[in-house]
Amino acid sequence: MGVNVNAWQAVRAKLGKAELVVVSKHQALADVQTLYALGQRAFAENRLPSLLEKQQALPADIAWHFIGHLQSNKIKDLIGKVSLIHSVDRLSILENINKEAEKKGLCISVLLQFHIAQEESKQGFDPAQVADFSADYFASLKHVSVAGVMGMASLTADKAQVRREFQTLKNTFDALKQACFQNDTTFKHISMGMSQDYDIALAEGANILRIGSLFFT
Repeated sequence: MGVNVNAWQAVRAKLGKAELVVVSKHQALADVQTLYALGQRAFAENRLPSLLEKQQALPADIAWHFIGHLQSNKIKDLIGKVSLIHSVDRLSILENINKEAEKKGLCISVLLQFHIAQEESKQGFDPAQVADFSADYFASLKHVSVAGVMGMASLTADKAQVRREFQTLKNTFDALKQACFQNDTTFKHISMGMSQDYDIALAEGANILRIGSLFFT
């Protein structure tokens, strides 16, 4: 295994104001260290044990993101370990994070994950659920900061479909902002775009990219 430095540099050159989060799951510590040495500071894991292992072995100024499916029994161990949780896909998880964060006196930044793909295997809220959300509900969760939305497009060669799905997430973000977070400057992130579709995501308003396989050989 190794690092494709040219690919990493090429993506960085296209970012504009967007943030690059390198997905380091399944990757060797040495390869993560290589990208860190080049200046990369944000990395993502989808499993708690792997995240904790890398966190203990790598420099302390790395901003760790969690992108995996959240299990209720793992939340207490995740609290305080990451800078952003991307994958809140149901309100019970949001409330659990709030409860566990309160015990530790913390406020945890999270993204609401929306199901925008054709594939049933993807997790997330239905974009239509935005109409059921309320500003008062989110304001009542004092130990959670909802910082935006996340979604994954279908794994397909049909770029028009991928574009439509990313547009759905951007529209969902806009609707949520209007309905629940009008005066909340921390609600600002649209996390979408991976190795195969990040160009489309950037064009459709992504400001966080989650890219992994493109950078590792």
